[in-house]
Amino acid sequence: MAQNGNRRPPLVADKRYAKPQKTRKKPTKGPSGKPPRKTRKSAKRKPRRNLPLILALPIGLVRWVFRIVFRLGFVTAIIAVLGLGAAVWYTSTTIPPLNQLVDGRAKGSVTMLDRYGNTYAWRGNQFGGLVTAETVSPHLKNAVVATEDRRFYRHFGVSPRGIASAIRINMAEGRGPLEGHGGSTITQQTAKLLCLGTPYDSSSGMTEAEYEADCRRSSLARKAKEAIYAMALELKFSKDDILTIYLNRAYFGGGSYGAEAAAGRYYGISSAELSPAESATLAGLLTAPSTYSPTSSMDRSWARALTVLKLMEQQGYLSEADAEYSRANPAQLSEAAERKAGGYFADWVMGEGPSFLTRDTTEDVIIKTTFDQKIQTAAEEALAHIFETKVSEGSEAQAAIVVMSADGAVRAMVGGRKTKVSGAFNRATQAMRQTGSAFKPFIYAAALDLGWSYADVIVDEPITINVPGSGPWSPQNYTRKYYGPVTLTTALQNSLNIPAVKLSEDVGRENVRTVASYFGIESDLAAGPALALGVSETTLLQMTGAFAGILNGGSAVVPYGLTELSLLGESQPLMEQEGGIGKRVIQTAANEQLVYMMNQVIEAGSGQRAKLSDREAAGKTGTTQSARDAWFVGFTADYVAGVWMGYDDNTPLKGVTGGGLPAEIWKEVMERVHADLPPRPLPMIRPEVAPVVVQDTPAETFNPGNIFNGGNNNNRPREDSLIGVIQNILGIN
Repeated sequence: MAQNGNRRPPLVADKRYAKPQKTRKKPTKGPSGKPPRKTRKSAKRKPRRNLPLILALPIGLVRWVFRIVFRLGFVTAIIAVLGLGAAVWYTSTTIPPLNQLVDGRAKGSVTMLDRYGNTYAWRGNQFGGLVTAETVSPHLKNAVVATEDRRFYRHFGVSPRGIASAIRINMAEGRGPLEGHGGSTITQQTAKLLCLGTPYDSSSGMTEAEYEADCRRSSLARKAKEAIYAMALELKFSKDDILTIYLNRAYFGGGSYGAEAAAGRYYGISSAELSPAESATLAGLLTAPSTYSPTSSMDRSWARALTVLKLMEQQGYLSEADAEYSRANPAQLSEAAERKAGGYFADWVMGEGPSFLTRDTTEDVIIKTTFDQKIQTAAEEALAHIFETKVSEGSEAQAAIVVMSADGAVRAMVGGRKTKVSGAFNRATQAMRQTGSAFKPFIYAAALDLGWSYADVIVDEPITINVPGSGPWSPQNYTRKYYGPVTLTTALQNSLNIPAVKLSEDVGRENVRTVASYFGIESDLAAGPALALGVSETTLLQMTGAFAGILNGGSAVVPYGLTELSLLGESQPLMEQEGGIGKRVIQTAANEQLVYMMNQVIEAGSGQRAKLSDREAAGKTGTTQSARDAWFVGFTADYVAGVWMGYDDNTPLKGVTGGGLPAEIWKEVMERVHADLPPRPLPMIRPEVAPVVVQDTPAETFNPGNIFNGGNNNNRPREDSLIGVIQNILGIN
């Protein structure tokens, strides 16, 4: 077949179903020469369902308010965060350096050492020295964290969980949300200890106690400030620095501020040496120092410590074995803390030194004293023994004891039956009581110094003295009997009243008053004839000091307890006291006779119950009218001791005289005090023949110029005696 030149192209399968090509229109240009913008076809919307007007208006209003509140809240939150950050930053710039924050006491402390250099008492606010979180015992550090703030190393100063938990507990226990548990972290407690950066100012008119109470005050505003200050502390210091401040400023009871003071106060060791049991006990004090103090109640203290040990074990600070060992071996107080000895003595010494270095000191002071803990224990045990065995149960009678050396160095002091006290009424130094016949040795001292003898005779007989302004006065003996002629020794030995009055009148009351005051009786002495019977009031300390003057040979004595006062860390003392012996009051020969006469009081007279088993002693009994006061004051060659017994309200004692229970207490004290001392003789005359008592001589009419029958007296004072010198100066014959 012939091919046609005008042939069609062959059919192609791929193009069989191809869509016809569409020609693309070129966009027409607009007036500006640019192609017009392509419009997007809008999607078809479903028709909106219109709400009723009554619903649409409130819903719209709510939405509008919500948008406004949200925007304002967001802005406010940003401003609050920025403000809080600024407040925290600014507060952190006002916080002093670490070394200025560890000791925040407004007052200093006083530590008292006994005669051998051992600590026995503390006063004021104790601060044992700086410790850090690294130098303190790790057991104490762990105990504090486990007990006070287990999340201490994980929070930023404030624990929202802790606060929420505390509020829940307070509400459940019926308290206000901010009353009771505070949910405070250690950092917040540190902020509170720093009083939010406000130091104590004595010129503000607020006492230190009021200042501390204000620092502990809980209120919403105070809590907010506390939180800011806590976060500022976290910003400025490390966690261990904050713990260092806390461990140095926290109060552990007993006047101890800081871990070092507490370790020394309760255990006599450094805070670096504390065991787990000791650390748990100290950490337990932080909640309530007075309640859980081991010196107040060991049972309560250890029960709290067991809780702390359990927390330490649960939080991994103690192994099970270590915790079990600690529970089986409770912390033991040091000997000084356990005994709590010398409270009355320590209070007295605090009053004897200058107040700016004792009661009101702002420094840390060390006071060395004359105190002897062994003698103090002997006095306390003797008093307890007599009251337990000789006094009716429930009796409210009181007693006081003073023991001192011949130079006036006070070795022990008991101011009442409750011995473990501080700041209590001290009957040894504060109670002014009539002395009764315990005053009589000063009458005989005056007579002996004027030249009379222990063997001279005086007549015990009824007498009447006309007292100007009061009328006739007729003294009587305790027994209501009269014994005729008796020696001076017998008269003192049996505490006869009439011979004492007659002798006082003959010697001269002014001379008796002079001798008594020179021996150390500083109180006002009676001016009338009843002076001889001890109607004047004085303290047990003064009476014991006066008898110390008789022991030392007749020289005045000023009782003292402070021997050296220095500042902590200083080697040079600010004050020193070497002894209390003053000027001579009566001559040695007169004093030796007086000691012998007082020895006979114990050997054969009214004080026989005070007789010691292995050594000589001398003393004098004393009982006031209606037995409102009973005394025994006496001495050996080594120590002087005075005992007073009576009621605080002057109720008469029943069946008690100075030669009874007071003499027995005195004996119990001295037997214990001298247990390890060899016997030494008293400084007294030793007559080969006992003085003769003239029994058959008829009673004489009282004549102040003719009392004595000894024949060796001219009733004139010796010129070398103190009284003779005074009379020569005054021109008295």
